[in-house]
Amino acid sequence: MILARILPALSLTGALMTTWAAQAGIVYIPEGSAGSVLMVESETGQPIGRIAGVEAVHGLAGAPGTPYLVAGSFTEIDPESAAQTAKPEGVSQADHNAHHAKPAQAAMPTDKGLSLLTVLDAKTGDVVRRIGVPGAVHHTAVSPDGRWALATHPSGDGVSLIDLTTLDYAGFIATGPMPNYVSFSPDSSRAYVSNTGNGTLSELDLDRRILSRNLLAGEGPEHFALSRDGATAFVADAEAGTVLRLDIASGAETATYGFGAELHGLDLSDGEDTLFVAVKGADQVAAVELASGAVRLHALVPAPYHLTVADGSEALFVSSREASMVWAVDQVSLRVTAEIGIEGEGHQMVVLP
Repeated sequence: MILARILPALSLTGALMTTWAAQAGIVYIPEGSAGSVLMVESETGQPIGRIAGVEAVHGLAGAPGTPYLVAGSFTEIDPESAAQTAKPEGVSQADHNAHHAKPAQAAMPTDKGLSLLTVLDAKTGDVVRRIGVPGAVHHTAVSPDGRWALATHPSGDGVSLIDLTTLDYAGFIATGPMPNYVSFSPDSSRAYVSNTGNGTLSELDLDRRILSRNLLAGEGPEHFALSRDGATAFVADAEAGTVLRLDIASGAETATYGFGAELHGLDLSDGEDTLFVAVKGADQVAAVELASGAVRLHALVPAPYHLTVADGSEALFVSSREASMVWAVDQVSLRVTAEIGIEGEGHQMVVLP
């Protein structure tokens, strides 16, 4: 297969972006310090547009059928300046001020910093609303039913809950030290948060807005992937260089996959028979055949970082921690099929149909 070197596209109009979104799956790549999100066509790796105005974007999430993307900023801002952010075109000043109003003090902790979650129209890239949250955001998630969004706050030992039906801040849930990654259960009633600071995976009851239990998850869990039925979690104990397979119901560790070097992103194949892992410390991407435990490795230089599978296609997308690029990788051969030039650093990617 021919390796293509693809450079970023210029920003496109909302109408053209909508046309592309209707034709093919889109990979949304947050570009970190560049303050933007690159849109890439999932089948070809061809950049088709860029969303600007999302400062220090690290966490990015969406869900099929949900009209929004939720982008989290990894930088904190002056609370007094939160309401002075630029007003999007076509929005009245009164509506803009309301959208940037401070959340109710009863809902949001007052002893933490302030950062912004940006709610984007997934098809046009337009800013729909910016919501103040208590501290820098690492990762985000959107529930399968499209009702909720969650954002982790590593310095705040908890997560923010956002109601996507009203676009309002819905509360703060304490988890554990250094919450890192977050994902929802298939029925959207629960969520799971990895706590790097104490080696646990927290289960949250969203109806009660509480932490319901903790599962032991190695020494320093970071990224994880849930099976579609919500019964199994694959958790990267990143610095230990291992992935733990956890049974959600019992909390038992049912398998361990060792890679001997620091890990970062991971994801399951569309058929859930293969686990893909970015072995950052060894400049490799790995594929674990879950039925047999067999591991395939392929070099990926430098420093493979975030990783996401494009469901329904033969590709997975992997960013580099040390270079401004994202690789499109064939899931079978693990060979690079395209190198996509980006701005800044590629963080939590999301693929939507």
